[in-house]
Amino acid sequence: MRPTAPSRNCQALDLPILPKNTEGIRSKLKHLVSRGILIEPEPGLFARPDA
Repeated sequence: MRPTAPSRNCQALDLPILPKNTEGIRSKLKHLVSRGILIEPEPGLFARPDA
């Protein structure tokens, strides 16, 4: 699985690509990074650690 950007996650969740939605998703993804569930290989890109 390739790293994805928050805007791609908004598309997958069928949310409009608006700053409030992408920032909300980014914040949730950052939280998952801090818990060790996801990694952030590059700034703004998120992936599962086993990907």
